Amino acid sequence: MLDINLIRQNPEKVKEALKKKLWDADFDEFLKWDEERKEKLKFVENNKAEMNRLSASVPQLKKAGEDVTKIFAKVKEIAAKNKEVEQELAELEIKIHDFLAALPNIPDDDLLAGDKEFNQVIRVNKEKPVFDFPIKDHVELATSLGLVDYERGGKIAGRGSWCYTNLGARLEWALINFFISEHLADGYEFILPPHTLNEESGYVAGQFPKFREDVFWLDGAEPKRFLLPTAETALVNFHRNEILSEEDLPRKYFAYTPCYRREAGSYRTEERGMIRGYQFNKVELVQYTKDDASDEAFEELVNKAESLVKKLGLHFQVSKLAAGDISHSMARTYDIEVYIPSIGIYKEVSSASNARDYQARRGMIRYRDKETGKTRYCHTLNASGLATSRIFPALLEQHQQADGSVLVPEVLQPFMGGIKVLKPIK
Repeated sequence: MLDINLIRQNPEKVKEALKKKLWDADFDEFLKWDEERKEKLKFVENNKAEMNRLSASVPQLKKAGEDVTKIFAKVKEIAAKNKEVEQELAELEIKIHDFLAALPNIPDDDLLAGDKEFNQVIRVNKEKPVFDFPIKDHVELATSLGLVDYERGGKIAGRGSWCYTNLGARLEWALINFFISEHLADGYEFILPPHTLNEESGYVAGQFPKFREDVFWLDGAEPKRFLLPTAETALVNFHRNEILSEEDLPRKYFAYTPCYRREAGSYRTEERGMIRGYQFNKVELVQYTKDDASDEAFEELVNKAESLVKKLGLHFQVSKLAAGDISHSMARTYDIEVYIPSIGIYKEVSSASNARDYQARRGMIRYRDKETGKTRYCHTLNASGLATSRIFPALLEQHQQADGSVLVPEVLQPFMGGIKVLKPIK
């Protein structure tokens, strides 16, 4: 949620910033509501002060033998008027809150305006792989190697689903274990969060209200619950409504979970197989930092995600996203995009993002400044570290050999029982 004072002080500046995100904001009516709220608050407080003054005068008047009936009547009249104005005030508060809750985060100043066509590739790892034989796509490779059963996955769950089988299940689990071991070595705390979350968790993460229909809701659950679309949604709520001490920061967490998304994709070639599905596995990183430390934390998260893909020996690029392509709740995002040779395009396997204080304001996540004793909002950041459903295809395609086999990256071999090559099944 945006700081309301930013809008009060310079609505045009906020409006122009949000335009970079392709969001057209009109603050005229909102500012009228805000002024009206201030007037009503002042009215209510003045009336309460008057009621207190009148009530305080009663004992003395009684002692003097004076009639206090009129005073009681006046207090009752003021209280009735206050009740009416307080109801109007509550309705105004809801309108103001809902307006603020719907606004996206302000993008960082250095981001280009516009959508994904203005994304900038800022660095590349390795040359594009070149093959001297006809290559296979990841669906054909996964099938011929006996790693994935798309047909039976679709049979038991529908389109956009698959089953990892035999060495495919082991390869998927090897990837997850490799990611986990790397994050533990870097001092991140391992969390296994619930897979069903309450409505407030979606709000704090900034996914609600805008993306409310993009998640799977549990019918009949009270209170309302949904399947987590990413572990970020859980981890960024971990310290909701808490005040941390400055010494507690930064807090560094990671979680492994399946992720559940309603948008499973289309029949396009670039979304075949497991490129996009209703469920996929992901290891997610989240940091809570002081407000002046999130830029450094952002670079750390980007470097961590890059390091994982480098150690898998894959060609990839890092893109700085334009303002209109970053998610609703984020101020800055870099995507690590891995190359899929069969379709000649790059697919995102990690988004490293800085929400600054946007999520913390929604979740009242604060820390106490050790010098002033005052509370300040934390900054929250996240990065995939990593999502396997695109790493798996890239790994198969980039490491495929002329005989139809696939080389297992060295870092995964200990988690595969020493297997170095995946060979076609007979």
